[in-house]
Amino acid sequence: MNIEFMGYKPLEQDHRFWMVVNPATWLMPILIAVALVAVLVHFYAFSLPGQGFSAAPAEAAPAAAAPAE
Repeated sequence: MNIEFMGYKPLEQDHRFWMVVNPATWLMPILIAVALVAVLVHFYAFSLPGQGFSAAPAEAAPAAAAPAE
């Protein structure tokens, strides 16, 4: 399959893009930034009223009387 778009052949010339955007340099900082944004979004979402794991405190059950002997 030979793809050409406006004189650009991506299968033959994609090495130019990877020479500028080198994954060995930018991959980890981008992943760390994405993870940080995800953590911040979750902190905000769980801080909204009615969200998160804030259950009402359970009421104590009445103590059962011990059987008389």
